[in-house]
Amino acid sequence: MNRMTLQEKIGQMVQIERTVASPQVMKNYFIGSVLSGGGSSPGVNASAQEWIKMVNQFQRDALSTRLGIPMIYGIDSVHGHSTVYNATIFPHNIGLGATRDPELVKRIGAATALEARATGIPYLFAPCVAVCRDPRWGRCYESYSEDPEVVSSMTEIVTGLQGDIPSTSPKGVPYVGGKTKVAACAKHYVGDGGTVNGINENNTILSRHGLLSIHMPGYSASIIKGVSTVMVSYSSWNGDKMHGNRDLITGFLKGTLRFRGFVITDWEGLDRMTSPRHANYSNSILRGINAGIDMIMVPMKYKEFIDDLNQLVTNHEIPMSRIDDAVRRVLRVKFTMGLFENPLADETLVNHLGSHEHRELAREAVRKSLVLLKNTNSMLPLPKKGSKILVAGAHADNLGYQCGGWTIQWQGQSGNNATVGTTIMDAIMNTVDKQSSQVVYQENPDTKYLQSEGFSYAIVVVGELPYAETEGNNMNLTIPEPGPTMIKNVCRAVKCVVVVVSGRPVVIEPYLKWIDGLVAAWLPGTEGQGVADVLFGNYGFSGKLSRTWFRSVDQLPMNVGDEHYDPLFPFGFGLTTEPTDDSN
Repeated sequence: MNRMTLQEKIGQMVQIERTVASPQVMKNYFIGSVLSGGGSSPGVNASAQEWIKMVNQFQRDALSTRLGIPMIYGIDSVHGHSTVYNATIFPHNIGLGATRDPELVKRIGAATALEARATGIPYLFAPCVAVCRDPRWGRCYESYSEDPEVVSSMTEIVTGLQGDIPSTSPKGVPYVGGKTKVAACAKHYVGDGGTVNGINENNTILSRHGLLSIHMPGYSASIIKGVSTVMVSYSSWNGDKMHGNRDLITGFLKGTLRFRGFVITDWEGLDRMTSPRHANYSNSILRGINAGIDMIMVPMKYKEFIDDLNQLVTNHEIPMSRIDDAVRRVLRVKFTMGLFENPLADETLVNHLGSHEHRELAREAVRKSLVLLKNTNSMLPLPKKGSKILVAGAHADNLGYQCGGWTIQWQGQSGNNATVGTTIMDAIMNTVDKQSSQVVYQENPDTKYLQSEGFSYAIVVVGELPYAETEGNNMNLTIPEPGPTMIKNVCRAVKCVVVVVSGRPVVIEPYLKWIDGLVAAWLPGTEGQGVADVLFGNYGFSGKLSRTWFRSVDQLPMNVGDEHYDPLFPFGFGLTTEPTDDSN
């Protein structure tokens, strides 16, 4: 650091989007980090080799600067390496919370790290350790649970991503265990899941005790496990923007919790400190840096940021000691990761992307995440033999719907062509006895058809359409039509199992009287075979609700432990079944 100029130090604090990065920009501004925003890739269906080529080029540009400090490339990999074609897409966190299996989540972290490294990427903006207290929030599926204890237990994913921290490692010091591991990021600090009415990026109104007891445990648990970075939340706490909260960033996170990694903004986090955005940007930089933020996800207007920060330091409004603290933390993580020794990607790992082993792990996670909510007359498990089976609902044969948001594109998408996987419909076809059973798929069958075909039973797969962040804010939480009408029509005519594909509990009570079997499948990802594994009894149901299933949105927010707690299905609920043999 003694050899670094102010410009070189500021460069280490800057993270820019790959679309504005170039050899000249990397060299002229000494850029310390590059990222892929949601869905930003080197090309449609880009291969692991294409990702590596891009990342390595940025790295060579960084290494060609005067001091040759390597850059760190970051990406959102929130349920597997989910921006990348052919990657294994694991269930979203709400489903993983339902498994109550930290060891499983650790293995998922290790697999995700390997797939990221297979594409040359060493830094992931994961895990989300939010405690979602209101399912109307558009990011609720990124939260493991409404219960801070469940969220804390799931921070075992940090050791999967980064490696097991040595017992001798000092508390708060980041740890990354070699070339198959990545730097992780606990996010979004702090209280992102507690905003009023679940409105994204809004205000969390809560006492300090409430904030620390509900929303902080996931961070302290992650820091004990050596998490490398922490991302600040767009949201406010009691009206104060978290991106400017010196008390909680410098005082509590860096002081009380002794965090020694680096603190990063969210995308345009400093811009969003004001309304309208980017108003009085220089003042937002002043507040954010002095609050204790170390790396800024600018990510586009880097020249303005660098010029403004340079001016603020030159004018002594931001002390050089604060810049030095930020740069020391960024370099500490880079040294810990081994970036100085091994800055370029290892091409020998490319075959780990979407590997059979990882897909089997995701299939296991799907099985364990399914929650059985109703099972009239032991309808489940379903017979594989001698049946005429109706499968209905758009979600039955739509990989995009099944994966949800943050899959290839930021908002997700519809259809089966965006990446590689097994739909629930394909999984059912793979599982039933082909000699004695017939499977018929009708996306939206009419009443006349239902009455004339003599079905043994129906599997109705309905749910939410993909969304991410603010686009997912939803004040009514109803299943979009034709889902509700289809449940009513099919389940009144035929014995039926309803599989709900959603990022949160949704309104289901009005239809419950017609439903024989009800399964919460959450957002299971690419390995739909895990759903059929359990529906047909190869494995038993074991998942437990990681959040309360409400009767009506008028009850919200409603969380376990509340005084007036009257759920449709309580936190922790989940019926179980035993596996059956293959002769049924």
